[in-house]
Order: sequence, then structure tokens, then C-alpha cells
Amino acid sequence: MTQTNISVATVVLVHAAWADASSWNKIIPPLQRRGVEAGAVQIPLTSLSDDAAILRRFLKRVSGPVVLVGHSYGGAVITAAATGNPNVKALVYIAAMAPDEGETVGELLHRAAPHASAPALVPDEDGLLWMSAKGFADAVAHESSADDALLMAATQKPVAVECVQEKMTKPAWKEKPSWFLLADQDRMIAPETQRFMADRTGGHVYAMEVDHTPLASAPDEVVAVINKAVDTVAHRAALMRAESEDWHEGRLGK
Repeated sequence: MTQTNISVATVVLVHAAWADASSWNKIIPPLQRRGVEAGAVQIPLTSLSDDAAILRRFLKRVSGPVVLVGHSYGGAVITAAATGNPNVKALVYIAAMAPDEGETVGELLHRAAPHASAPALVPDEDGLLWMSAKGFADAVAHESSADDALLMAATQKPVAVECVQEKMTKPAWKEKPSWFLLADQDRMIAPETQRFMADRTGGHVYAMEVDHTPLASAPDEVVAVINKAVDTVAHRAALMRAESEDWHEGRLGK
């Protein structure tokens, strides 16, 4: 791909449950090589409202237009945090949750029958959900290398049950354009549930033969979808600049 210098938008990346910001390690360098500013947020995974608050705080540090990207549970976080923020120009969902108002992540997870390889998740005495190494290998990242799956298991962050039980407030996808990478080989979020969520956003949907964690198993495909959103934001910004220049030239010519 031809390298270009796109500085019109900053890509802000939000990780999934059982993950941290390093899960985007294969995504950030290709964006940066293209000249796109990119940053990954560390969310605490303590509740949906806590995670959305951390993301809102992070966004205050970013000047100019933002393309907000969420993976898996991170999709719910961007959906909650971006509402009413005029700097967020696009939402990108990577095998992600996109709840509507009043819905919970847990309800959407159980909308369809679970895959046979999906692990049963039971909170521990502290109300935290952990993922087994087998769960990573068989369901979370079954198309990733064995080493990648083991590393995910070893470095995981547990997720509090409040993250999946808290209801969504006004969803940002009702006011902002969205792009959705639909993972047809997903064993954690049923593909039909992803299709249901993606279609109702009214956004751009790209169905791909990838697993639940294409960040590791198919990073080029993830970068391509993000770039589509970035290019659209850049194009719209260029049109607005041109219209503004034409308006000023017209005013000055009178």
C-alpha cells in the first residue's frame, strides 16, 4: 500500500475483556507507518460506566477529529463514551458489541446459542470473570498461533460482572457513522448477533472469515477496515475545507 501522510484524524483504540492496550500491538505500527496518529487506552474493566469514563478522560487529551475503535467488549465502551462528543467522527467495531439503549452486553451475548467451544464463565468470589488458557485457545483466539493464545492467557485482565450487566445509555452509533468488521468464525460473539448489531447501526459492514481476535490472527484486515473509516473522515474534512474556502472567496469577491 502506498504510504500517505494522513493527520486529519487520530485513531483511538479500546481493548476487549481479558486484554489490555497491548492487544493492539499488531495494529498500531501499520497505522503509524501510514502517518496516522494512533493511541490505545487502558480501561480498568471494572464496570461499563467506569470504562466509559476512562475513555472520555483519554479523549480530552486528543485534539482534532477522532476515529474510535473498539474490539469485543470495547465496542460497548466506545458506544457509551462517544455520545455527544463532537470530536468523534467515526466508530469502528471489530468483532464487537454495539448495544442499544437499555441493553446489556450479557443480554446480547446470550441472544444466540453459544458456540460449542465457548467456555462457561462463572464469576469468582470477588465478582470477576477469568478466561482459561483453553478458552483462549479454543474460542477467544482459535486462529491465532499457540504462542499468541498462551500469551493472552498469561497477561489477561479479569473483567467484573458489572461490565456485562450494566445497561447501555444513549448509544453513539445513533449519531455517528460506523464501520463493523463481522467475524464469521467468531466463537465468543455469535456471527448472527454481530450481524444483528451491525445492521441496525446502518453503517458499513465487512464480513470476514476471521476469529474473535483478528487483531492477532488477521491484523491486515483490521487495519484495512480502520483505514476505510480514516479515509472517509479525511475526505469529509477536505470537502468541508474546500466549501469553507469557496465561501470565503465568494464573500471577499463581493
